[in-house]
Amino acid sequence: MQANVGRETRAEALLRNALRSYRFRFETDTRPEVDLRCSADLVFRRRKVSVFVDGCFWHGCPQHFVAPRQNKAWWAEKIAATVERDKRKSALLRARGWTVVRLWEHDVLADLDGVVAKLLGVLRAR
Repeated sequence: MQANVGRETRAEALLRNALRSYRFRFETDTRPEVDLRCSADLVFRRRKVSVFVDGCFWHGCPQHFVAPRQNKAWWAEKIAATVERDKRKSALLRARGWTVVRLWEHDVLADLDGVVAKLLGVLRAR
């Protein structure tokens, strides 16, 4: 698992490229708050919006997650811990005044225009 690098998925690249044409300034794969041990896929600092593109496997997508056959108990614990950490970090960011947007990887790949429209609505509201 050490070889798995958590950056630059296809969904993140597509979303980033689609958003660039709208001239919003954002940072990629960075911490929204320096003192938090949490990095978001896209961070819009001026608007205090953090976007996370969650992978279906690693974040336990209710539609697509299929547990591996080997070592089921370990994987169940690992995915549950990831989901719990996501909830905790999102709550912490919201408590600090951030708007947190969590997107499923499959939603970005299936309906990029719809996801971009949703995200633009959030950004313009801030």
